[in-house]
Amino acid sequence: MADTSYIPLRPIPMKERSGIIFLQYGQLDVLDSAFVLVDVNGVRTQIPVGGLACIMLEPGTRVSHAAVVLAAQVGCLLVWVGEGGVRLYASGQPGGARADKLLYQARVALDETARLNVVRDMYRRRFGEDAPSRRSVDQLRGMEGARVREMYKLLAQRHGINWNARNYDRKEWDSADSANRALSSATACLYGLTEAAMLAAGYAPAIGFLHRGKPLSFVYDIADIYKFETAAPAAFETVAKINKGKGDGSPVERQVRIACRDLFRRTGLLDKIIPDIEEILHAGGLDPPTEAPEAADPAIPREEAGGDDGHRG
Repeated sequence: MADTSYIPLRPIPMKERSGIIFLQYGQLDVLDSAFVLVDVNGVRTQIPVGGLACIMLEPGTRVSHAAVVLAAQVGCLLVWVGEGGVRLYASGQPGGARADKLLYQARVALDETARLNVVRDMYRRRFGEDAPSRRSVDQLRGMEGARVREMYKLLAQRHGINWNARNYDRKEWDSADSANRALSSATACLYGLTEAAMLAAGYAPAIGFLHRGKPLSFVYDIADIYKFETAAPAAFETVAKINKGKGDGSPVERQVRIACRDLFRRTGLLDKIIPDIEEILHAGGLDPPTEAPEAADPAIPREEAGGDDGHRG
């Protein structure tokens, strides 16, 4: 009789998952074979970890070893963030297990012509028009910044919101205006979801093209393509609703997270990110590397993992 005591977990493909959730003030653990958040009163809230792309852990959250293991096995990214999701302190890495994807990404990033081609493709996707010819990456970055500032102004005018600038002091978070707080929370949601999808596909968040030198440079590159389709409109719409007295009374950060969750699901964002990354890198004009002919198989082959390319077995 076959031994059925151990059934390996198979990660659900990223495009079939829900987006993200935020957790705070509780112990994240695995109890009675369920992934749960236990509050100070011992009340358990079950979390469908295998069906989520990312879990954002706010202050007051503790995580057990068993919970981290299960999240890694099912390919759910754990991200430790500050209050309101503004600061990112650390993240787990359930994906990134494809050397060929990493090598291809690095090769395109290191070739200046290919990098410029990728940046131009990102510009076209973000603004709906081709980038001006004979412009360097630095020049395109400056043009992008100017257009983004103008788009913030237009969104604020459209929703009747007083807008000064995208500026606030993280040390004085409570003193920031509601629009900046909403934008920061919405952007944190978008970054978390993008990083989860990126790792699931086997790419490196740090190897960016327009952005460079940050742990999440490529996350910023890709997320910015969708920002004015998702996060920014959700933030301004939420603030406008609150200003009109139509909010639910909860903090603006929580309301905008719910708005982002619903918008991500409605637009099918998780279904777009991985194919878009592949197309963007291909725009560099370089062929993906092939496996080395001298590569040897392991003595004891591991079973192939389910889910997306970047998930570990």
